[in-house]
Amino acid sequence: MVRLTMDLIAKSAGHKNRSEEDFGHYVQKLTHLNLSDKNIDSIGDLSFCKNLRVLYLYDNQINQIQNLDFASNITHLYLQNNRISSIENLSPLKKLEKLYLGGNYITVVEGLDKVGELRELHIESQHLPPGEKLLFDPVSLNSLAKSLSVLNISNNNIDELEELAVLENLSYLKAVDNRLKHMKDLEGVLKKWTKLRRIDLTGNPICQKPKYKDRIIVHSLTLESLDGKEIQEMERRFLMNWKASRAARKKSNERKTDEQAANVEF
Repeated sequence: MVRLTMDLIAKSAGHKNRSEEDFGHYVQKLTHLNLSDKNIDSIGDLSFCKNLRVLYLYDNQINQIQNLDFASNITHLYLQNNRISSIENLSPLKKLEKLYLGGNYITVVEGLDKVGELRELHIESQHLPPGEKLLFDPVSLNSLAKSLSVLNISNNNIDELEELAVLENLSYLKAVDNRLKHMKDLEGVLKKWTKLRRIDLTGNPICQKPKYKDRIIVHSLTLESLDGKEIQEMERRFLMNWKASRAARKKSNERKTDEQAANVEF
């Protein structure tokens, strides 16, 4: 196994035979660092990389998020396909905007209550224990309520979305290949996501429900794309008119029923 250290950075960057002073200047200027697929199992001291903005550590063997105290300038952190089981030690990353954690061993989305600028969270395809689903810590969700706009929770055995309704600025939800099946639950959440533009629910049981597409379109007036297909404005207008017409007929029938009941009583 390999530990991520300054020596590893030096080797990867071809600075093996250069002076320490040259290397020191080099790492201080680094803004992007790609150490993906290097068999790294732990993150060591990277404190000299003060100006790092983007860190690629995907496809390694890392089992813990640690030693990122230096990383106050990082905006993008790529940790997909490692062995991470807990989201932790991210509070120093005050400027973090995009966090990629797909393909790990995380069971609870937590530890994000101090990451106030996060705009994208990708946490798809976790290696969950049999029969379990990905869970969400309410404290972290509330902290992300105003910042998060993109969320990828695909392939995590999720069967309801109600707790995610607090994410008021969500514009894109990808929840492919989960276990969502209740239309009423989904309709309730859609009413609260007033900035939602795209949603992908492909591979969920809910997709087989009668008038699945129509019902989603009429419950989300901001939606522009459903399951990868663009929603035409003419289609939305037709469905809204149909819904209004049906509601009017229902109201008229109820009024007639009330009048008939009144006549019978009289």
